[in-house]
Amino acid sequence: MGDVLLALSIPVLVFGGGIYAACDCWWRRRHPAPPSPYTHRAARLAEQDMLLLAEEIVDDAYAALGPLYDAPAASAAPGPAGPPAALSSRPSRPASTPDRAPSPPAAVQKP
Repeated sequence: MGDVLLALSIPVLVFGGGIYAACDCWWRRRHPAPPSPYTHRAARLAEQDMLLLAEEIVDDAYAALGPLYDAPAASAAPGPAGPPAALSSRPSRPASTPDRAPSPPAAVQKP
């Protein structure tokens, strides 16, 4: 008798699981979940908040460090702008052309 009950319990459990799944599907269709709080509008608002925070950080940094980057008016001497030649990291190339056009071909040398 125990084997018969065990054999019959398997189809009953499968049938019960099917009934549960059908009722759950029906319930979810009748009562949908509320919309997600992370919508496009929420994303835009979060982006605006982040931009305002970034602007505030930059403004605070400029207020604190701005005088370090301003050129002193008393020592402004007439001359070329930029670092002195001794501090330049790249050597100057006076023979270079200002445009990106190819150079003219070299003359052919006869042996």
